[in-house]
Amino acid sequence: MSQVPGTDTLQQWRETASYWTRYHDMIRTMFVPLTRALIEQARIGPGQSVLDVAGGSGEPSLTIAQVVQPTGFVMCTDAIAEMVAVAEREAVDRGVENVKFRQCTADSLPFADDLFDVAVCRLGVMFFPDPLAALREMLRVIKPGGRVALAVWGKSELNPYSYVVTRIISRYVPATPVAPDAPDAFRFAEPGKLAGILEAAGAIDVAECVVEFDIAAPLSPEEFWNMRSEISETLREKLKTISSEDKRRMADEVREAVREFFPDNQMRFPGQMIIVSGVKPSQ
Repeated sequence: MSQVPGTDTLQQWRETASYWTRYHDMIRTMFVPLTRALIEQARIGPGQSVLDVAGGSGEPSLTIAQVVQPTGFVMCTDAIAEMVAVAEREAVDRGVENVKFRQCTADSLPFADDLFDVAVCRLGVMFFPDPLAALREMLRVIKPGGRVALAVWGKSELNPYSYVVTRIISRYVPATPVAPDAPDAFRFAEPGKLAGILEAAGAIDVAECVVEFDIAAPLSPEEFWNMRSEISETLREKLKTISSEDKRRMADEVREAVREFFPDNQMRFPGQMIIVSGVKPSQ
């Protein structure tokens, strides 16, 4: 049975879509190294058909579309219609024609068996209600011998892009404990955890790769805070609970705390991600 996110979660992501439109170019720039690593681990090349699950506002779909041209294509999916609409507009703006779009959940993909050469998911699987069901679906729709590749955040303490803001916010809004298997950005940060689920889903030759890179973009500390406070639905909800004065103090603290990661007033956070890949057994 397909598990669809709850009404509150859906509404939060719908609201998030408008902010991702605003910051799409910056977000794409920030994760260019991760997208390249995902393409490499998935062994994507010209002529392939690629499924991008939880493609959000269009990445990595649109970058992959350039890699597989002229005869390959990408199917970009997301559970949120507003996100799909953002991705479609971005494809038109960038003149990318070998990509199609479909609104659907990860654990109920509306595609035939053995259809795609590769399936990928960049920074999405952590939020799936049922990751095992979703990975079984991704394996179902790729051809025997095809690859699945999944990129997730490494440990929070290794990613100052996240923890610097989180630690400051926790002084104003106490953090709510998160269950180990609840949807969360760092749900699969522990080495081996996602790999085990991919194996349980039926993949073989499962491998795990740590990717270290700079999360960099032409942003000042002030612009960074504006972006972080808008694209995160969790942060937006927390900011609603505090006074205007506390919001001002929090913003000042964040901007001061992150300055060491802004040489020449340009954002450059060291980051660590994990890419897990596997192969669908031949039949």
